[in-house]
Parts: sequence; structure tokens; C-alpha cells
Amino acid sequence: MRDEDSFEEMLTELARRREEFRELRYVPKDFVDRLKRLGLYRVSTPRRFGGEPMPPAEFLRMIERVSAVDGSTGWVASFGSQLVYLGSLPLETQAALYADGPDVVLAGGLFPVQEAVPTERGFRLNGRWKFASGCMAADVLVVGIPGDDSTSGKPRGALVRPERLEIVREWDVVGMQGTGSFDLVARDVEIGREWTFIRGGAPVIDEPLYRYPAITYAAQSLSVVSAGVARAALDLAEGEGSGRGSITGAPRLADRPYYRAGIAGAEAALRSARAYFYEAAQEAWQALADGGEVGDEQNAHLRLSAAHLARTAAEVVGKVVSLSGTAAIYRDHPLQALLGDALVPQEHAFLSPAMYDAAGAVLMGLPPTVPAFR
Repeated sequence: MRDEDSFEEMLTELARRREEFRELRYVPKDFVDRLKRLGLYRVSTPRRFGGEPMPPAEFLRMIERVSAVDGSTGWVASFGSQLVYLGSLPLETQAALYADGPDVVLAGGLFPVQEAVPTERGFRLNGRWKFASGCMAADVLVVGIPGDDSTSGKPRGALVRPERLEIVREWDVVGMQGTGSFDLVARDVEIGREWTFIRGGAPVIDEPLYRYPAITYAAQSLSVVSAGVARAALDLAEGEGSGRGSITGAPRLADRPYYRAGIAGAEAALRSARAYFYEAAQEAWQALADGGEVGDEQNAHLRLSAAHLARTAAEVVGKVVSLSGTAAIYRDHPLQALLGDALVPQEHAFLSPAMYDAAGAVLMGLPPTVPAFR
């Protein structure tokens, strides 16, 4: 599906343009179109609609590589995995969604859930939603609306074409500055019921990727961005450590035992968390390939390893900064952007500290302690 030379050329262009994206506060459509041409937005499109589904671990490794160049672009590219979230849409709606091809860019703001007034054909939407990462280049947007008795209390998602919503460019943050996580506003927008879905509902697509836990996959796709950011910080630290000495005449960083030991410890921490993360993903996928399902315990390891990777990666970048001396305190030092980016994934609801408690409960035979755990 992917030409390695084309992928490397994309990464080269990304390295050249990442400051532009941070200044814009979003990844522009021309670059998202380039990601489209590489196939990153068809990896979770159903095969029956022309998609080329990819094993999760393989896709996650690609996102990690993008994120090592720019975390914001990795975050936006990671949403290529999230079409599985739409698996409970009626088949006829999915056919319409992919009518122009399998390369569909999804974005949206699910929270805060806004009231939707029932109409004869569906719902009338009014409200404002936050954190619509990637909305500036999206083909379709999803917003969160309440569920009802027919959804067993689970909230709904509503799909809306971008031209029917207002995008409010409020995004002034220290990390993931280029994700374009703007607000979405609806004013008397009516949509058909067939364009809504139950979040976490049973998929109507019978393909292996659609039997992989959708919310869990979303959590993994966001977590792996932090691994790329931490990798970039360690690469920078290992390169700078052998550079020139301190302005005070102190030895080079690489000649200082505490620096060597600290960076080595950070390297071991990241590689360990990353190994657990990919091991869990590969084991879950193998269960599906063997004709089984992803069990509750496997899902707990997927969620736990994703949350653990995000937190470990943030700690690794913080450790690198703390070891790097006064050079790292300047605003234009590359570690400042990496530090900001590393803070963000661990703050996402899918990767919060509550995931440790929920995973522990499942591993001990108890129900998960948070909703939407799989």
C-alpha cells in the first residue's frame, strides 16, 4: 500500500514545514492530502468499500515515525484509524460516506455532549463542541449528542459535513500547537437519523479490524504519538550530549556520568513501555487472525499499555529537559516544543490515570471502573 521512498519524502517535507504548521495552528489541507495519497486515511475503511485495512501495530508504527518529526501532524494522521469508530453506522450510510472513495478524513468534537432536538427525519443540532483536532482538512465531522432508551444510555455521534458547521479557531496551547483542535458550532443544523451512530455500539461490518475494540484503538493511536515525541527528544539528547562543552568551561554533557546514566535510564524506560504497547497490540490482532476475539483481559492490557506509554513518554521528555542544562530553557530550543507536545496525550480522557484502576479491576475479574473501556 505504501511506497517507502514516498513516505520518507513526506517526512522530509514535514521536517521543513513543521514550524509553519505550528504558526498556522493546524495542518493544512495540502499536507493532509499528501498523507491521503500515502494511504493513511484508508487503513480503517472497510474492505467492502475499497479500504485497505492494516493491522493496528503496523499503522501505529507509521504514526510513531510521523510523530518523531512532528507530534501535531502525527496526532492528525492518527485519526486515520478512527473510521472504525463509525462501524455501527447503517450500511447504506457507510456506502454513501465512501461513495467518492475510501480516503475519508474524519475529525470532530465529541464533548461537551450537546442537546439534539428530535425531528421527523432525525435531529436538529445546536451547540458548541471542543477539541476538533484536524477539522480544517476533514471530509466529515462528528459531534457528540445524547443517547436515549434505544442506545442503552450510550451517547450518540452525529456526522455532519464541514460546510454545515462553523469552525471557531480557539487553540492557544503549549503543546500540539499544530493540531487545529478548534471548536465546532452548530446553529439549527438538521441531520437524518441514519447519520448518527451509537458510540461504542456493535459494528455492522464483519471484518477483522471491526472486531478490534474501536475505542481502544483510538486510545492506542493517540498514545503512540507520545512515543514518537519522546524518541525525538532522546535522539536530540544523544546527539547534543557529544557536542560542545558548557559556556562555563564544564565538560561536555556526554562526559558527565549523571547525564549518561540519566539518558540511558530514559532510553530503557521508553523502550520497555513501547515493547509492552506493541506486544499487546500484536497479541490482540493475532487473536482475531486466529478466528477468536479480543477478550476483556487482552483489552485491559491494550488500554493499560497505551496509558502507560503516554505517561512514560512524558516522563522521558521531562527527564531529558532536566538533564540538558541551561540551553534547554530558551524558547527556541527544540526541547521546549517536544516538552509541550509530550504533555498532551497523557491528558486525553482515553489515557488518563483512571485507566490504571480500570485495567487493574478487569485483570482481577471485576468490571472496569470507567465507562467506554472497550
